[in-house]
Amino acid sequence: MSDAALTVRQIKYTNRAFFRNPASAFFTFAFPLMFLVIFTALFGGFTHIPGIPRPVRTSTYYIPAIGTFAIITATYTNLAISVTFLREAGTLKRVRGTPMPGAVLVAILLIVIVTLFGVLFYHAHVTGRTLPAFSATVIVGAACFSALGLALTTVIPNADAAPAVVNASILPLLFLSGVFIALPSHTTWYVTLARIFPVYHFAHAMLAAFFLPRGTGFERWDLVVMGIWGLVGIGLAVWKFSWEPRTGQ
Repeated sequence: MSDAALTVRQIKYTNRAFFRNPASAFFTFAFPLMFLVIFTALFGGFTHIPGIPRPVRTSTYYIPAIGTFAIITATYTNLAISVTFLREAGTLKRVRGTPMPGAVLVAILLIVIVTLFGVLFYHAHVTGRTLPAFSATVIVGAACFSALGLALTTVIPNADAAPAVVNASILPLLFLSGVFIALPSHTTWYVTLARIFPVYHFAHAMLAAFFLPRGTGFERWDLVVMGIWGLVGIGLAVWKFSWEPRTGQ
């Protein structure tokens, strides 16, 4: 069997295993929609986005914002946890493959679902002119956080610690980067801090591609920063990634 056929078979198996775990599949898809509904209800009305001259509906704002969260959850969070569990169970070394391709497919499916939900229930307007920028941002972001999720497995000591380590590394940045709460119009210390990390740039690029009143919607600097973080993640994963369980930890 060729390498391409093996890759396709691995992707099919990973996705089948994912959807045969109802609890995992439900929370992966339900959480983003649940947050979209909750935040829209809590912060209804209009909100201001730095760099966008006009106020936008809060419900519309949260479509790209929660889309960002959904992609990070499907790639970074789920990938880091699932690879750690497979590694500690001794399964990963037999498969000799990671759930990364499946995670990217789930991420793309999630952004489609979140967008359709927003269009159907909140009458959000999707601009076709910036759709290429939005699609490119989704792909770059999914690749970046997949790489970082694999890199994170190199510092997770065991399966029991995986959820705590993953959530502790990502949740604060989701709040500081304008994903859960819109950023202020002026620069603050925490915005300056957030700009160091890829979550801010992913969220900013998604919002720009969704709301930018002119141009194509491509935020090149944000894409470059995510690309750099992705390369760092790949480098760390290649350097320190382990297929074997970490005994004695």
